Amino acid sequence: MGSDDFSRLELSLPAAQANYRYFRSLLEPETRLLVLVKANAYGHGAVEFASMMQQAGANYLAVALPVEGIELRKAGISMPVMVLTSGTDFFEEMVDYRLEPSIPNLSTLKQLVDVLQKRGVTGFPIHIKLDTGMHRLGFMTDELPQLFSFLSGCTSVRVVSCFSHLAAAEDPDADDFTLGQIKLFEQNATALGKALGYKPMWHILNSAGIERFPQYQWDMVRLGIGIYGISALPGVSLEPVASLKVKVLQVKHLRQSDGAIGYGRMGGIADGGTTIATIPCGYADGLDRHLGRGNASFAINGHRAPTIGNICMDMCMLDVTGIPCKVGDTVTIFGDDPTVTELAGILGTIPYEILTSVPRRIERIIVRK
Repeated sequence: MGSDDFSRLELSLPAAQANYRYFRSLLEPETRLLVLVKANAYGHGAVEFASMMQQAGANYLAVALPVEGIELRKAGISMPVMVLTSGTDFFEEMVDYRLEPSIPNLSTLKQLVDVLQKRGVTGFPIHIKLDTGMHRLGFMTDELPQLFSFLSGCTSVRVVSCFSHLAAAEDPDADDFTLGQIKLFEQNATALGKALGYKPMWHILNSAGIERFPQYQWDMVRLGIGIYGISALPGVSLEPVASLKVKVLQVKHLRQSDGAIGYGRMGGIADGGTTIATIPCGYADGLDRHLGRGNASFAINGHRAPTIGNICMDMCMLDVTGIPCKVGDTVTIFGDDPTVTELAGILGTIPYEILTSVPRRIERIIVRK
């Protein structure tokens, strides 16, 4: 089935490149840029987006799970890939596929070293995670002496970087906390370098951090939601990379005597009748049911058409009364209009959730102009 027939998520290469250039402009020329492509590249399609970032000139990619990194390698992505949540069960595969694990605790490190020693591997690249206040994963300050002792003389691994994660970099009210995280990271990263006898790369800035605290970019930064078109700063207009588009399946005009529309009969028909368009996009496609019953509207032929009735698993209906509309016309669920931020606001959530909800059954198409 071709992309013109049903639903597709269009990925704009020019938009991704423009966003990349914006963040690159905030960095020193020597600062490396890591792009996060976890969770299927925030719903955009990991292989497709990774190839775009490889073309754009990114230095590193990061995924959440080993299986995500293996997918990239099998697709021919050759650039360095960091695994943020490596666990302990896939170290053999990570070695085979040249994936670089994040190490959050001594137990995990010891299990990795056991695997490396059995295979005769030395100098395997790892990334040490420091907990500076997010309190999710990472070495606490009082755990560092044991780490330093274990690493002393350990030839199985080489620490490529040490890093931490800012918990509230986007929130000006939390700047004192954020600066405290940065100070603690600097202290502990310095101590790690002294213990190793060499200095690994440092990185702590996420997308919001790059925009608000570029003075702490150090050796590398991690670009996540920003590359996909969401800025932490008011007034900064990044370009949405993804546009979810579908084709109208059927148009029909209903009279009040025809009853009501959809499951539960929740779509009322106006006195003068209502024209509806049915589209192939439902909650199995990431279209949250709370966007039904007129709570959201989507773009069609230069107009906004509100949802009508309940959203179904694979379809939903739009009220296109007075809107020129026919079978095969394109409906934009999100993109330039409406934006993913608008839909997130309706649902009381964040754009990340909207984007990562688009399932793999939706075909990803790279648009190059």
